[in-house]
Parts: sequence; C-alpha cells; structure tokens
Amino acid sequence: MALPVRTSMKRLLGSIQTCTAAKGLCSAGNGTENKVKCGGRVFSGIQPTGVPHLGNYLGALESWVGLQEGYSSVLYSIVDLHAITMPQEPGQLRDNILNMAATLLACGINPAHSILFQQSQVSEHAELSWILGCLTSMPRLRHLPQWKMKSKDKKEGSVGLFTYPVLQAADILLYRSTHVPVGEDQVQHLELAQDVARIFNKQHGELFPIPQALLSASPRVKSLRDPTSKMSKSDPQSLATVGLSDSPDDIVLKFRKAVTDFTSEVTFDPERRPGVSNLVAIHAAVCGWTVEEAVRSAQGLETAQYKLLVADAVIHKVAPIRVEIARLRGGQRVSGERSDPRRPAGPRSRSTAAG
Repeated sequence: MALPVRTSMKRLLGSIQTCTAAKGLCSAGNGTENKVKCGGRVFSGIQPTGVPHLGNYLGALESWVGLQEGYSSVLYSIVDLHAITMPQEPGQLRDNILNMAATLLACGINPAHSILFQQSQVSEHAELSWILGCLTSMPRLRHLPQWKMKSKDKKEGSVGLFTYPVLQAADILLYRSTHVPVGEDQVQHLELAQDVARIFNKQHGELFPIPQALLSASPRVKSLRDPTSKMSKSDPQSLATVGLSDSPDDIVLKFRKAVTDFTSEVTFDPERRPGVSNLVAIHAAVCGWTVEEAVRSAQGLETAQYKLLVADAVIHKVAPIRVEIARLRGGQRVSGERSDPRRPAGPRSRSTAAG
C-alpha cells in the first residue's frame, strides 16, 4: 500500500489551499442535515509505533474521524521524526509507518475530507523546528512532561528527545493551525507552541495564529493488568493491551484475564475498584453510553460474566477496523496481530453489545 504523502511543502500547501478554497472557511453541508463546518484548521500527529491499541482509538482516533466533519481544513501527520527520538530499526520503522497509515484509513480518516501525510517528507518541519528552538529556553524544556518522563526512565536523553516539544510546536505552527486535539498530558506541550508563536509574532510580525486545545472527552483507557496505569503498547505484559488488529479470541482472552477484585457485583468506583471501573469505562465508550448505562446493562451479572460482555462489545467495535487494516495491507499479518497458544479453545460468550 502506498502512503499518501506530499513530497514538498509547495505541493502540500497547494493541497491545503485547494481544500480550503473548495470548502470555504465555514460551509454548510448538503442534504437535510444542513451541517455547518467550523472555520480554522485542525492539525494533529501520531507516532508510527505499529498498529494502535484500543486506548489510542477511544482517546484520540475516534475523535479525529469526527473532526473531519466539523472543520473545513484538517491535517493529520504520521510523525516519524518524533519516533526516531528513541532507537528504531529502519525496516521495522518503515513497516510501522505503513501499518499506521492503514490503521488511520481503516478507522475512518478520509483523504476526501482531510490531508494525511508523512512528516519526514516535508523538510520544513525540521527547518521551522530549528528557528523555534532558537526562541525557546532550556529551563522551559526541562520542565515539560516528555523530557521528565523519558529521561528519568533512561537516566539520560538525547538532544532530539530534549527538543521534542519544539518539533511538536513546529508541526502545529507550520500550517498556521488554529485547533489541536490533545489529551490532558499534552496540554503543557501545546502551551509551549502557543508561547513560541507569541514570541515569534512579537519579534517578526503577526504570522502564526495562537492554536487552541481541543480536549478529548474520552476517558483514559487503563491497562487490563494494572488498572492504575494507562494502556500502552510498550507494556511488557502482552495481556495488558488490546490492539486494533487483535483477533476476537485474543480479545476474549485478554478481558478474561483482566485484573478486577473479589466483589462480584459490577459498579463504577475508580478509586476503590479501578479494575472493574476500567471495564465499565471501556464498555461505555465502545457502545456510546454513559457509565451509568453501562452499569445498568450489567445488572444481574457477576464480574466474570461482565468481562465477556465487554469483550464482545470491543470485538463488535474493532472488527471492521481489523478487517480493513488487513485488506489495505494486502492480507499481510500486521504488527500486534499474533497467535497466542494460551487462547481458549472453546467458543466466545454469546453475549453481544447492544447498539
């Protein structure tokens, strides 16, 4: 599968201008809905670390799809320059880029409504990062979450890791983006982009809009093995994370092994019952319910039975994505999809997710 990229800044900006001119800054949709798109430009990026997991989808990608209908100019980038701040094997990185592109398309990112491109194909990202880095102090970067977390884990860090947030700022400002979908853990990085935009504008004249945050309303999906930590692809426990390319049997196995507690009733209490509450939050998110509706759906079920109900709801949600990823990759097995000898031989629960 070929990744749709613009190989020069001129071509990319030309595409953006064509898209904006065609749609207008605020355009009404056709048909009975008469849906109005907001003006401004949305930008967001995602690292190519293979096929995303359920937490990535519910926390970001699902909202990305919706933003295509809400804004008249939307750009999404596979940010491979960010990925190389940590050691990468070149062949695996290339494969991860293709897997990420396939996943984004499978999730609903539509090239007719947004621009999807590979960051490293546009050299101006790195060029603007250098300019903005000359406007950013080292003490400011030392206190940002990315450096504090990653350098603490490694007890040291590269220059690239240290200036990672400056490259993020360049990603956003390069396209004069006005809105950026972020999670709470990325707000400080967006604030840096806002600050360097103000500094640049003050010194060189008004050029960059001050980008605003679009905070996700989705709850953070927690690890199935440690519900006090967020779900992560880097988790050493294979049963902790549900990948979008996992088979139905793998998903059932992971939810059956999910850590809960010794109380059989299903309730939502994140402080005292984080494991069960994580299941409820996932169930609510994949079904489009409130947590109260998810809890009501579990009345009369013990926790073990509820795990299978949630597993089926997740399978129902991700099955079309998994099938489309495989189609786009030409039927290849993708990263994150593996055969697990521990999967149960028997059939899945017959319970299904209510629509």
